[in-house]
Amino acid sequence: MKVLHIISVLAALVAAAFAGEGARATPAAPALLPPQFSGWQISGSPRISQDPAIADPANAALLKEYGFTDFESATYTRDDGRKLTLKAARFADASGAYGSFTYYKLPQMLKETIPDQAASLNERVLFYRGNILVDAVFEKLSAMSAAELRELSQGLPLPAGNSRNLPSLPAYLPKLGYVKNTAKYVVGPVGLEKIGSPLPAQLVDFSVGSEVALGAYQTGDGQATLILISYPTPQIAAEHLHQLEAARHSNPQQPANALGLKGEPIFGKRTGPLLVIATGTSSQDDAKSLLSLVNYEADVTWNENTYTGKKNNLGNLLLNIFLLCGILMAFSAVAGLAFGGIRILFNRILPESLLHREKDMEFISLNLSEGQVEKRNSSVSSSIKAG
Repeated sequence: MKVLHIISVLAALVAAAFAGEGARATPAAPALLPPQFSGWQISGSPRISQDPAIADPANAALLKEYGFTDFESATYTRDDGRKLTLKAARFADASGAYGSFTYYKLPQMLKETIPDQAASLNERVLFYRGNILVDAVFEKLSAMSAAELRELSQGLPLPAGNSRNLPSLPAYLPKLGYVKNTAKYVVGPVGLEKIGSPLPAQLVDFSVGSEVALGAYQTGDGQATLILISYPTPQIAAEHLHQLEAARHSNPQQPANALGLKGEPIFGKRTGPLLVIATGTSSQDDAKSLLSLVNYEADVTWNENTYTGKKNNLGNLLLNIFLLCGILMAFSAVAGLAFGGIRILFNRILPESLLHREKDMEFISLNLSEGQVEKRNSSVSSSIKAG
């Protein structure tokens, strides 16, 4: 029994050690709210949770759909006795913070200049910075409240890399006729139902990675709703446009409301991977005018070799040739001077007999003149005959 007890204790210690290593290997996310900023001091311990139901019980599923990761709330006080309640929710990327901001933003809110976007209503200020959404409620506003929140926003931890990028789809919502604070951005069926979209999730089909941006527009006949749906490819967008057309012109055996349509007139078109749909109390001409305001523009980057680098530049080639010639000439001059200098040095320190031939050298010389050559030739001929 003692052996088993010792083994169990060792196993527990090993497991604790591995758990500690894992905790050290995964760094904790930085705190959402600072202990103090712009004269505000945190009061008590902040409330921290990773449960979206703690952040907003009524919209927990929506927050999870936007990529909710954690939540923190705290109360701040100043020396003058004022109080401020802050709630901060962090998401996986900036798209989640932006989408939740559009959902919580009310039509009657006023625009504020707090990064990245902000809106206010009485003592409440809603803004997001990076992937963090902050809901601030002042007990009493002052002339410096906006500046204080700007300082707070600058101190919030920002995500790294592409997580800071905002979705590009809402930028395609036209400005002409737009009704203030009606733009919404959703990434799933829960958000689509929450914003009261005239299109059902069945036709949008979030399973392929689609995104939806929606806004209200004032037309000559009333108010229309413009829906933009982004699909991964133009082919997928064209396929879903055909499905929408089939649902709109469905036969009696398959009524339109069976697919979730609300019976309102629907006009649509495709531009690139975007599906643009107009619906509401607008005429066909107004709907077509509204649809014509949205046109997809592809930003294509083509990295092609222009052959203007140092390796392929003719001027650099000629310059290098001249430089090489100069280097060779300098090397030749140095080598010649060195060779001559060495010979002169050796002439001074070594005996002359080791370096030069003797001045008086013996040569075998015939010293033959023309007559002597003829005489010699005749004597040679006589010797040959006698032999």
